[in-house]
Amino acid sequence: MTDRPRRFPLGLDKLGTATPTKPVLMPQRHLREAVADAARLARPSSGIGLDSAQVRLRMVQRLRAEGLADERVLDAFAAVPRHVFVDSALATQAYEDTSLPIGHGQTISKPSVVGRMIALLLQGQTASTAARLGRVLEIGSGCGYQAAVLAQLARQVVSIERIRPLHDKARENLAQAGGAGAGGVRLVYGDGRLGHAPAAPFDAIIAAAGGEDIPPAWIEQLAPGGRLVAPMARGRGQVLVVIDKLVERGQVRLQRSEQEAVLFVPLESGVK
Repeated sequence: MTDRPRRFPLGLDKLGTATPTKPVLMPQRHLREAVADAARLARPSSGIGLDSAQVRLRMVQRLRAEGLADERVLDAFAAVPRHVFVDSALATQAYEDTSLPIGHGQTISKPSVVGRMIALLLQGQTASTAARLGRVLEIGSGCGYQAAVLAQLARQVVSIERIRPLHDKARENLAQAGGAGAGGVRLVYGDGRLGHAPAAPFDAIIAAAGGEDIPPAWIEQLAPGGRLVAPMARGRGQVLVVIDKLVERGQVRLQRSEQEAVLFVPLESGVK
């Protein structure tokens, strides 16, 4: 995978709006669809061997076959027990490439989309740090799964969540996951649009919610040479945006590219 932005041709929907002809990446889907699937497929999780590394490796093999080529990301997926981060009634679906409800109107993102976004972050690293990310800011902890995956690849992860019960759930899940990233993650309860200035600057920023703009605080807290990956509204939908903070001849400039169309929950202000 290269640093070159991937661009896709646009078609027209029934309303005459330009839309990507490539299928939209839907990491979180509409909540009612995720709940309906969960109710239909849920089975007791006892005795199904979810703690086996082979279960995770089968997910990794499917993601590789579907185009996720960064072996660093695939290795991180293999190390993190995703079933720990979902409700026990949904554990049998934990290693499918699907989103699942985690409560409070939110869902855990699809592994393929988590992998794509983290791979984009890694592509933005300089040659001297290409093997790992440095300090990462995650906007939207959710259940903590993406933070755990990031912790396999980063020196430190600061993850901020605006919904208190989810913040608490992420802390519990990361503790239960044990060695799969908990030690490298610092959880913050707060307004994600404000970032987290006390721990700035960040070498990478990744967001699990999309708004009409990229908050100025994120750009300010991104270190020179850093990369930001986030969904952003475009027309009637969202697109994955990559912003690089480049330093050339002593001057800082921003370089922006657009990737696939995506569908994330809205980026909101404040806490609750």
